[in-house]
Amino acid sequence: MAQFPNNPTRFDPYKNFKFRVKWDGKYVAGISKVSGLKRTTEVVKHREGGDPSTSRKSPGRTEYEAITLERGVTHDKEFEQWANKVWNFGSGLGSEASLKDFRKDLIIEFYNEAGQLALAYKVFRCWVSEFQSLPDLDANANAVAIQNIKLENEGWERDYEVTEPKEPSFLEPA
Repeated sequence: MAQFPNNPTRFDPYKNFKFRVKWDGKYVAGISKVSGLKRTTEVVKHREGGDPSTSRKSPGRTEYEAITLERGVTHDKEFEQWANKVWNFGSGLGSEASLKDFRKDLIIEFYNEAGQLALAYKVFRCWVSEFQSLPDLDANANAVAIQNIKLENEGWERDYEVTEPKEPSFLEPA
């Protein structure tokens, strides 16, 4: 089995269940799920008249997929307050949107099994395009009520200042 070059004692990839999301300089409470970071670059096909009957390909526009954050319903207002900056029902004509600050940058931090910061991604110019305050309610269900926001964004990048942590080891008893 191949080892990882920066950490020759690690054989396993990171697990996907330890993470935190931060915006406005603070961690957002209770986030239980973050959709994947995905970008797609369009393919531009072209050919010259004298070329064989095949096309050449080059990169075109790059699109970044929206990111969905989920968490259990609580009294915390972070999701709703951000969603209200895009559309605040009943606030009066001309003041439905907070154009100055409806966009936020956020950081997604990813931790190893020991709780050490392993990776971080910065996501730029996010805004809420969908907000689900309450899920479908069912008196016969036995589940946590989940709310979510869908964040449009204009790109993301890995934070290379976050380096691979030195993994802990338990000392053997003497």
